[in-house]
Amino acid sequence: MKVQNIGVASKSERVFQFVKRIALSRPGKITLSLAVVGSLMSIPLVTVADDPNGKGEDESKIQQGFALAPVPLDLRGKNRALVGLGSYIVNTGGCNDCHTIPSYAPGHDPFLGQPSQVNAATYLGGGTPFGPFISRNITPDANGLPAGLTRDQFITALRTGIDKDGAILQVMPWPVFGLKTDRDLNAIYEYLTSIPSLSGPGSRDP
Repeated sequence: MKVQNIGVASKSERVFQFVKRIALSRPGKITLSLAVVGSLMSIPLVTVADDPNGKGEDESKIQQGFALAPVPLDLRGKNRALVGLGSYIVNTGGCNDCHTIPSYAPGHDPFLGQPSQVNAATYLGGGTPFGPFISRNITPDANGLPAGLTRDQFITALRTGIDKDGAILQVMPWPVFGLKTDRDLNAIYEYLTSIPSLSGPGSRDP
């Protein structure tokens, strides 16, 4: 039995030495190098497109955001990546349900079994009643400020619920939005600066 084991070990050693000689020869080195390069090329590369802040934001969300935007966007002077990401957050986060009345275009209410289409005519213009409260018009004002809020005021409102008049926002789910990252909140604001300005139905003032 011991002789058999020694024979097997000797055979394995000979195979190893043979492979080693081939690998260390010039043709072997070339073949090994090509194999390594091929393996590296097969590894998918992460492309950070349109991400000037270097945060590695998922490009698919940005592209999906542009696909979901129901209105023309003014990208002049805007951060394209943030606008796309903001659109993705706004248009998949239910903002339209409260800030657009009616939320869907005539004949396109998915809750009635119709093909879904957001009501672009009053998109995010507010005016939806919630008891004594009415949803705010969050489109840009004449100065380009969504809901008439500066970026700092907007982020403060979503983080703390404190409106520009010092009152606490009601109905608006700011406790949930306040959990988002700074980049997310900046993206929402950037997107809202790029949508068309509407005079109503709702007001921009508290």
